[in-house]
Amino acid sequence: MRVVVVGCSCAGKSTFGDRLADILKCPRMELDALYWGPDWTPRLPEIFQDTMRKGASGERWVADGNYKLVREVLWQRATMIVWLNYRFPRVFSQGLRRTVARVFLRKELWNGNRESFRGSFMSKDSILVWMVTTFSKRRRELAVLRSSGQFDNVKWLEFTHPRQAEKWLKSLKQNEVVD
Repeated sequence: MRVVVVGCSCAGKSTFGDRLADILKCPRMELDALYWGPDWTPRLPEIFQDTMRKGASGERWVADGNYKLVREVLWQRATMIVWLNYRFPRVFSQGLRRTVARVFLRKELWNGNRESFRGSFMSKDSILVWMVTTFSKRRRELAVLRSSGQFDNVKWLEFTHPRQAEKWLKSLKQNEVVD
């Protein structure tokens, strides 16, 4: 099974991807961790794409994230796309809780990066501002990609509530489904 987990920022892609990879006992590619270098420096596009090509060459993996730069690489190899298509109030509240926790606990995210109070709540580059401004666009974009026919070879699962996603993960765990 080769699964790509997509959704709006703050929908819970990384958490879901981590749990899914654990259940499937397969490698996980957390796109944010592979894209962002120290001091929030983005990887060079060719390095990021090459990393994804190598990761996607395996027979079993989970990748979570929405990077157009590597969409073709991952989606062409995927056997399933899981879309966490939750409503705005849920995603915003998840994002706000997550950001507050990360800021006050000073949790390291990737490569030494941490969210700061100023960056999270007083900056135009805030993840919360990004989520609010891209939410509708990302949902439309994913809906168009799903219906475009370009990825008809991939099975799509769309969850509109975390309970659905949780139920599916539990069923996988109980059945120990492997591809």
